[in-house]
Amino acid sequence: MNKIIVQGLKYKYPLSDMLALDDISFQVNEGEFIGIIGKNSSGKSTLCQALVGLVPHFYKGAYGGKVLVAGLEVKNHSLADISLKVGMVFQNPFTQVTGSKMTVYEEIAFGLENIGVPRKEMIDRIDDVLTLLKIEHVKDHNPFDLSGGQMQRMAIASIIAMKPDILVLDEPTSQLDPAGSEEVFNAIQSLSKQGITVILAEHKMEKVAQYCDRVLLLNDGRVVDVATPEIIFSRDDLETYGVLAPVYTRVCRALGVKKDGSDCYPVTLEAAERVLRKGVPLV
Repeated sequence: MNKIIVQGLKYKYPLSDMLALDDISFQVNEGEFIGIIGKNSSGKSTLCQALVGLVPHFYKGAYGGKVLVAGLEVKNHSLADISLKVGMVFQNPFTQVTGSKMTVYEEIAFGLENIGVPRKEMIDRIDDVLTLLKIEHVKDHNPFDLSGGQMQRMAIASIIAMKPDILVLDEPTSQLDPAGSEEVFNAIQSLSKQGITVILAEHKMEKVAQYCDRVLLLNDGRVVDVATPEIIFSRDDLETYGVLAPVYTRVCRALGVKKDGSDCYPVTLEAAERVLRKGVPLV
């Protein structure tokens, strides 16, 4: 079942002469974990905003094509309607903290209060996401006393508590250290395994290769390719689009080592280790 359908999407920001998104088309199945990659200004953030309705409802401009998320055509529904189906986590968790609540628990409850979730159900949902995101030990802390990784997991928890069908994340680990990044990716993977459809714009290629089912490569607002991480990161022309393959892939390419029975190079540490243990051919 297709959870996201994008057909011929075009978008141009006000006062801009160039299309930020140019004839974008792709589909995402229910429960898939999709990575979006590309150089800066390739359209990653704009595409994420289009999937949650910020384009065109908040960011005005020229808009064409069709975007359907969880059965809703974005341009024909309000942001309030879309937010019940699709949740978005931004690069900086500070932009999502309301600043009006004194504890993590209250911060997560904020959105549920706004949509009128009954108190008992609200408590159950909050307890569930605190456990899922492994932040129950900080539930009574002030949100601004959290580490970067904890704050980003709180931001994700506040979205997941709303029970969206789709989760869109725009470079959620861009401001985190390696430990914080690992915390967030583990949390996202847990959500994906529970059947939530995940769209992740990310610049850490090792993480994209490790976690994503498919990868969408963007360049100058257009889709270059949509395929498995192995196919995308084995492209000979990948660097011309401003993207470096994972370091494991680059090492294996330099050694001329491909996956058994495949034209693709390994993209994860584990896959690279397996092929290298079998012996490196002389090249």
